Amino acid sequence: MHKEAAIREPLILGHKTYHDITEDICRPIEDKAPKMWYILFTIALIIGLYGVGCIIYLLGTGIGVWGLNKTIGWAWDITNFVWWVGIGHAGTLISAVLLLFRQRWRMAINRAAEAMTIFAVFMAGIFPMIHMGRIWLAYFVFPLPNQFGSLWVNFNSPLLWDVFAISTYLSVGFSFWYVGLIPDFATLRDRAKKPVSKKMYSILSFGWSGRAKHWNRFELVSLVLAGLATPLVFSVHSIVSFDFATSVIPGWHTTIFPPYFVAGAVFSGFAMVQTLMLILRKAMGLEAYLHTRHVEYMNIVIMVTGSIVGTAYITELFISWYSGVEYEGYAFFNRATGPYWWAYWAMMTCNVISPQLMWFKKLRRSLLFTFIISIVVNIGMWFERYVIIVTSLHRDYLPSAWSMHYPSHIDIGVYVGTMGLFFVFFLLFARFFPVLPIAELKTILKISGESYKNAPDTHHGHGDVDHSEEKNNH
Repeated sequence: MHKEAAIREPLILGHKTYHDITEDICRPIEDKAPKMWYILFTIALIIGLYGVGCIIYLLGTGIGVWGLNKTIGWAWDITNFVWWVGIGHAGTLISAVLLLFRQRWRMAINRAAEAMTIFAVFMAGIFPMIHMGRIWLAYFVFPLPNQFGSLWVNFNSPLLWDVFAISTYLSVGFSFWYVGLIPDFATLRDRAKKPVSKKMYSILSFGWSGRAKHWNRFELVSLVLAGLATPLVFSVHSIVSFDFATSVIPGWHTTIFPPYFVAGAVFSGFAMVQTLMLILRKAMGLEAYLHTRHVEYMNIVIMVTGSIVGTAYITELFISWYSGVEYEGYAFFNRATGPYWWAYWAMMTCNVISPQLMWFKKLRRSLLFTFIISIVVNIGMWFERYVIIVTSLHRDYLPSAWSMHYPSHIDIGVYVGTMGLFFVFFLLFARFFPVLPIAELKTILKISGESYKNAPDTHHGHGDVDHSEEKNNH
């Protein structure tokens, strides 16, 4: 039997067998949902419906109900758009990049992170659409032959890049997530007692039988999709950053934006994965599969990407001084000391200082500390987008046109509403779909399950004998 060094902690705690894994992951789906699930779902649904109401009011009345003005033409809506796309970033990174690097610890988080990606991209897509003002003319962003003569889409428009970035991202992310679910849907199909759920899972599992040919294709498709998605991790957020970097506005016109936006996206995405997974493991009793080792690895990613983001902030400040362009210099000086100083320093504290605490092993292995920091990081990343967008716009070249941005209650309602909708989707996912990949966890049981890793120690060095049967008899 293959052994790993004893230094590494096992990835699956407790003396689990293959059957235990299936039982533990299917139980929350097959049992009645706990009361807490219904309470959370109701709260999320109410918040989501309030957001939908705000959007309907917005479309009926016009964008004037937002806090936008002559100077600040982009504000909360684009901030929220970039924030949601960023949150969706971790899923693709976890599934694609870590799959290609054969990282086994990703198996505890990849399913939920991919689901999170899809729902976050849904939420992100809402904002550019309502930002158009006339959503019924949204088909103008696609290069369709039209009845208005030789009118063609403007390929120079950042709005158009976003449409292509989001649609590509959504389709690849969805394929990745769905392909991974097929074997698990088949497991649920074979276990289902009620005819309706049996029918549903059999449709979803595409007639999966678990033959060697099926597994072979499954592995191949996963690798091909991982190869496609890896460049996407870098391209999608680079394209989002071009919305700003290709303009001539001081504070936006920066070449560092693409790598810094990508690092920021992974940073906020991993923080959101931490927030959701820490709640999920408690709620669904998955402590054996998601524990301090996973949390520590994710915290290391957060620490590294947080440091990259911090370096980017300092680079921007240095370049604004070094360039000698007074407008550029003023944009950054105004960020730190102008009327929006509080947002700038909130961003600096949350994004640069807080991840540095992860250098301490005790802190990065503490679940409570991680949970708090994960929320702090996402607040900081929201402020980062707000600072970039609003402080660069609110004081332009003409002092008589300077103004402040005050969000209206519709601004806030739409944003909070998307959070509600996100949790509605996520809670439904956690209720009806396997949150952890059953098939993939079984592949690491013999390599990294606790009873197998510690076998030689517990049985006085009998070497690589398989003692799982012996354990089961006890």
